[in-house]
Order: sequence, then C-alpha cells, then structure tokens
Amino acid sequence: MAIFTGIATAIAGALFGGSALATSLIGGALAFGAKFAVGKLTQQKQGKQKHTAVQGEIQFGGDVPVGTLYGVGKTKGQRAFYAKWDKGNKRNAEVFILANGWCDGLEPYVYMYGEKYNLVAQATIGNEVARYGVQGFIDGDGNSAISIRFYDGRPGQGVDQRLVDVTANLGNKWKATSKLSGMCYVVVERYYHLEFFRDAGKGKPDIDFVLRGLREYDPRKDSTLAGGSGTQRLNTPSTWVHTKNPAVHRLNYQLGLRALVSGRTLIGEGKSLGQIDLATYFVAMNVCDTLRANGKKTYECSLFVSGDDDHTEVLKQFDDAMAGYGLNRRGLSGVIPGAPQIPVKDLTAADIPIDRAKDVQFRPSAFERFNHLSGQFTSIESMWNPESLKPVYVNADIAADGRNRQTSIDFLQVTDPDIAQYLLNIRYRQNRMGGKATVPVSRCFGLAVQEGEWITWRGKTWLISEWRADERLRITLVLSETSAAIYDDDGIEPGPIVVPPTPPINPSLLSTVQNFNVAVGMINGAQGYDTPALVFTWTPPDDPTITAVRFVYQIEGTTEIFEDQCTSPEDGSFRTTKNVVSGKVYNARATITTVPDRLRTFTPWMTTAQPTGLQTLLTGLKELQDDALNRFKELQQEMDEFFRPRLVELLDAFSLEGAVGQIERQQIVATIGDALAQITEERRVRVSENEAMAQLLTYLQASLGTTHARLITEETVRATTDSALASSITTLDAEVDGNLARLIAEETARADGDGALASSISGVSADFNGRFAQGLVKFEAVAAPTGVDARFSVLLRAGTSQSFKVSGFYVELYTEGGVQKSRMAVQADQFLVTSGNSRHYPLVFEDGELKLAVANIGTVNAGLLQSLNGKMKIDLNNGTIEIFS
Repeated sequence: MAIFTGIATAIAGALFGGSALATSLIGGALAFGAKFAVGKLTQQKQGKQKHTAVQGEIQFGGDVPVGTLYGVGKTKGQRAFYAKWDKGNKRNAEVFILANGWCDGLEPYVYMYGEKYNLVAQATIGNEVARYGVQGFIDGDGNSAISIRFYDGRPGQGVDQRLVDVTANLGNKWKATSKLSGMCYVVVERYYHLEFFRDAGKGKPDIDFVLRGLREYDPRKDSTLAGGSGTQRLNTPSTWVHTKNPAVHRLNYQLGLRALVSGRTLIGEGKSLGQIDLATYFVAMNVCDTLRANGKKTYECSLFVSGDDDHTEVLKQFDDAMAGYGLNRRGLSGVIPGAPQIPVKDLTAADIPIDRAKDVQFRPSAFERFNHLSGQFTSIESMWNPESLKPVYVNADIAADGRNRQTSIDFLQVTDPDIAQYLLNIRYRQNRMGGKATVPVSRCFGLAVQEGEWITWRGKTWLISEWRADERLRITLVLSETSAAIYDDDGIEPGPIVVPPTPPINPSLLSTVQNFNVAVGMINGAQGYDTPALVFTWTPPDDPTITAVRFVYQIEGTTEIFEDQCTSPEDGSFRTTKNVVSGKVYNARATITTVPDRLRTFTPWMTTAQPTGLQTLLTGLKELQDDALNRFKELQQEMDEFFRPRLVELLDAFSLEGAVGQIERQQIVATIGDALAQITEERRVRVSENEAMAQLLTYLQASLGTTHARLITEETVRATTDSALASSITTLDAEVDGNLARLIAEETARADGDGALASSISGVSADFNGRFAQGLVKFEAVAAPTGVDARFSVLLRAGTSQSFKVSGFYVELYTEGGVQKSRMAVQADQFLVTSGNSRHYPLVFEDGELKLAVANIGTVNAGLLQSLNGKMKIDLNNGTIEIFS
C-alpha cells in the first residue's frame, strides 16, 4: 500500500492542490486495481488432498501437525500414551488426542468392529468433563469393560488423576503435569472381560469417536460489535458455542486458533477483526442458518484441518459448502454466500464510455461448460463413508452441447444428503450460466457499486466479480452472469437415501469365493435368437460381510481385461453378456467385496471348456443399428448447430464496438435509395499476461430492396499458456424475397495439454418457398491420451417445413475399451453396389432386405433357413428340418 499512497500523493498534489481526500481516493483506486478480486467462478479440478469430516487413521508419535475440527466429524485421534497393568495385564489404557482447541463434546455413539455402539453416560470420577461406558460391554454389576473419559480442551483443564494413580508404579507413567491444556482428548481404559472379548471372539477394539468440534466465535451474538446482539466476546472463549455454520467456520479459520500461552497462531490465518469484512460475513451466516422448504438449514458443513494445510484450499472448502466465493474488498477478507441478491443498479449505455474497450462473451465455449455433474458426500448412515449423490444432467443441455461433457465435484465436508444435493445442483447451474464481460464504466457508476454486488445490464443479471481502477481512476468492472433462479429449490430432488450397512455377524475369514468356475451359455431372445454369455458359478458364502462377487475375464490369448460383478453373492451363479463375443474361449477369475473391508484374494484362473456360441444375426444387427442411428442423430445435431448459430456469431463479432485491443476498423459504404454496397474490415489484437489473440474480420454486402448478397469471413488465432487455437470461418449468402442460398466453410486447429484436434467443415443450404435442401461435409481428427480418432462424414437433408428426408454416410476410426477400431455406415432408402456391367445384377439393400442374384460363400453361419414358398424350413440352432406339403 505504501507505494500506491506515495503515487497518489503526487497525483493529488498536481491535480487537486494536495487535498487529503483526493490523496485517499486516488491511492485507494490504485490499490483497488491491484487487490480487488473475487474467487474464481469456474469449478477447478479438486486437488489430490481430500478435505473431509473424517480423520480415518490413528496417528502416532510427536511428528504430527496440529489439527482441529470445525463442526462434527469422525476421528480415530492421535495416540499419545499407552500403559498396561494388573494381573496378566488385564487392564490397559490409551490416550487419544482428538483435536486442538476447546471442543464441545462427544456424540453419544462410537464405532468398533465395523458396528455402531451407543455410549452410556456415567458419573465422573475426576477432572474429566464426561465419562462413558459402551453399551454391550457393561456387566450385570454395572461395570464397563470399556471406559471413556473425555476432556474438552478448555484452558486450565485438570489432569486425569485416575491415569496418574494406576501408572505411578509402572515404567511408563502419566505425569501429574500432563494436563494437555488446549487439547481435546480421551482416556480409553479397558478391562479384559472374558465374556465380552474371549467368549465373543473379539480382540482389542479399534475405536472411531464422533466429536463435536470447536466452540466458535459468532460476531452476530456479540453486542459490542455493530449489528451484534448477545454475550459472546472475541477474547472470552467460554462464551463461544458449537456450530456447523460454514460462514462461522470460515471466519474462525481466518481469525485462527491460537496457542494458550504464546498466542501464536496454530491453525488458520491469524487475522484480526479489523482485517475482516464483517458485513459480508453477517449476511453469509444468516443465509446459512435460513431454513429451506424442507425445514433444514440452507448450508452446514464439518471439516478437519491441520496447521500444514494450504489456507486457500481450506477456505475453498468452506466456500463450496455454502455455494459461495471468497472476497477481497478494499483489502478486507470476506465471503459471498450462495443466495440471490437484489441488483443495486442498472448499467445503461450512458454509463459506459464509448472511447474505452470492452469485451463481452454472452455464452462460454463448450469446453468451459459441463452438462453432467456427479459428486459424493460424507454419509453418517454409511458409517461416515463417502456416498454418491444423484448426478445432475439436463438432456436439453447435452443436446445443445452436442455431446456429454461430464465432471465431478465432491462435498465430503457435508454430511446431510439434501444439502449436498442442493449444492451440486447450484454448482451445475452456476457453470451453465457462464456469460462474462469486461466493461468500462463511468466514475459515477463505478464508485456506487462494489465487487460481490449484483447489477442488471442488457436484460440480464450480473455479479461484479472484479472491480478495477487504473492510475487515472478509470473504472472497469469484470462481470459474471448470474440469476436468482440458480438458488431456487424448484426441480431439485432430495439427496440419496442411504441404508445403513448391516452389522457383520460372526464374519468368516474367507478371502475369496469357493469352488469358482466359468462356463459358456446362451441367452434366449425373441423368435429363438440367442446371444452368447458367460456363466459364473461358486458356492454361496455363509458370510453377510461379503456384499458382492467380482469377476475378471478375458479372451484366451489376449491381454484386454473385462469386469462385471454380482451384488447377490448368496445366489451362487451369475450370467453376463458384457463384452462377450461369439466363438471365443474365455479365462476368468473372481474375488469378493466386503463391508468392512478386509484382506481379499483372487481365485485361480478358470477356462471355459468350449468356445462361446455364435451370436444370432438379429441380435448383433440390432446393436449395430442402434450405434449407427445414434451417430446419425449426432450428425444431424451438428448440422443444426452449424447452420443456425453460425451467422449470428459472425454478425455479433461486428457488433462489439470498441473491442479490447482494437487496432483498426475501416468501412466503405455507398447508398442510393434502396441500393446499398459496403465493405467493412476490422483488425484486432489483444495481449495479456497469459493470453495473446489476433482477429481479422471482413464483411461484404450488396443489397437492393429485398435482394441481398453477403460474404463474411472471420480469422482468429489465439495462444495461452497451455493451449493454441487457429480458426477460419467463411459465410456466403444470396437472398431474394426470402429465398436463401448459403455456403459456410469452417476450419479449426486446436491443441492443448490434453490433446489436439483438427476439423474442416463445409455446409451448403438452399431455401425456397418453404422447401429446403442442406448438405454438410465434415472431416475431423483428434489425438488425446484416451486414443486417436478420425471421422469423415457426409449428410444430406431436404424437405419442407412439415417433414424432411435425411441421407448420408460416415467413415470413422474410433477407440473403444482402449482398442482402435474402424467403421463405415450408410443411411439411405436404397443402397446399391454395381460393377457397371449390364450382365451382372447389382447388390441392393432396400426395405430392410439384402437382395443379391448370385452368392459364392465358403461358410454360412445362420439360424433359420426357409424357402420362399414356405414348403421347407431348417432351424440350425435347434437342429430341426421341417417339410410342409
């Protein structure tokens, strides 16, 4: 800030006679341009580290980073001490540190042996905050074989005197000074009760605790702050309360968890309230606590964090948990929650200086948008394991994008399925609402708004995602399209219903299925037609912890692996047609899936005694027909997209007056009456720190009344740090009284870190009095890590406004299951192949029949042969011959 203040003072002295107000304003404007930014609106790929409400492994030793829990989570803790005593070492105790800071308490249950056990509250015997026994481990006299003493980490907490006393004569002692102040921990004391351990066949329990984490400061309940009301105080932790509010979590993380003696920040950023934009936090906290139509709070989350975690990643978890974005406004840290706002102003043409550049993108490219979004959340019902949410997709979006574009985002910091499902839908809608604009505004307008607020412009609602000001106090707004409909409950289904797993009952030690074998089979279809299949068999296990049998199989002599599974292991058999082809010998092996997980092994490889049967003709043809029809539908979609939006996009390019980096625009126009002739040429260049772009646009038009002729070209090259694009689009139009002839040619070359694509498309279209004819020729080549694909296609379409006819063909190389394949398909009412010799009849496919005068065939694979007059029928599948008189 010092450098900006110095510059501002110099400017103010020169322009405003050293006015203090001017110095502050200009210095601030320069600082705003350097500091103002809202977190990215596009969903980035999540990092390798998964932040979640579960700490799933026991930590040992002293080299463990400081950690704590915001909200409620499951943890095994850090083992800090172990001792054993009494005759035969029948008693032992462990100390587990659960979190740093003053925590709220334990939930009334734990997990052991893959099951949930309720805690039974018992009278305290020392300085512990609470003491529990475990249901199912308490004898008839009320003595618990497992005793848990809980310390919440409050300042000045006392020592566990029981542990000090029982270890006083042991080599490993718990000292009277070991109070672990500022740490939440439990002492687990066990007595080896024969009934509960030996007779039940159970060993030492591995316990998962469910902890209500930090008590946190909520400024809304502090009457010493403007807008606050209550008894909470920032420097008095005893007044704080536990919460699952993501905005409260975020504020407390920014304030930081501090050491009791030194005051050093252990976890979080360690900021002061003076560095926090409390106004945005008040709004965000209230939004999170607002009840939705289902009676639940809008947003809740829980998260384990450590002192080694990256602040940006942790803050992003809290932001995602409330569908919001981080905010830096006037140097203050804040947050924008996922909720509708009332636009503060309407941006009009009068507010935009005409002499400054602007950049508008009303619709992002298909590569920036997704139409299929999936994700996971942490399910309490599933013993705090990740479970899948219902995927979000819209068929209309998939059709508009021309293909399925899928990605995922996990909400493992969220344990409520309805909230997680709501978040997944919001992130999908935010991604689809992808308009962006960089717009210069007048000082009057710019100083009246700030980043994070909503405005309206050109009939749409926009979020001010960035506020910039240069050294001349010229203000520019970076806008992102938004809408109140993003946060509407309508159309959002409840989250998935997760059925708690069945507790294991006397689990066996099976590591795989027994007596596994594989054989060939057939699945009977209509009219006696069959499909080859593999039949897997095994001895049904008497073990409820085995939840599935998994099969791995391959064609003998090949390396490609296929997989399938049976989720009913008690059936003892399973039949599959997945990746099973005719006339092949298969090798297969199996293993199991168990809950809880345990050591698993594969069975030995088994081989089918004979090859698979031959797939009957109609079944195979039906599959090929579906594939081809789907591909032709894709080609028609490409034709629709190619002709309809192309001209609009080209014309829009010329409507962007004062585009960013404009160098030159020339126009020649001549008119007499209804006659018009014009040539427009525009050259653009744009360079930033991470992008360079150049464009050349030309527009030729000749018009006379209702007669028009146009030629439009757009040539673009663009390079970023990880991608390059070169494209050329040419459109020719001739129109008389609504009768239109059009030709469009587009060539594109694109490369990035994930692959390379080159395409060339030519389209022709003619419309006359309600009748139309269209043609599209496309050649495309793609190289990517998943494979190398190429396709050449020709599609013709003609008709009227009431109906149309389509014909065409395509030739393609494609990758399926990691294997390169090729295909050619033709769509036509009549397909004909002729040698050109009048003595030889052609091969014709028409009306679903293949017609051929002469066939010279070595081997015939068939199902049914019958004469044209119905007198004789040979059923090759069933081995029968029928002759009718």
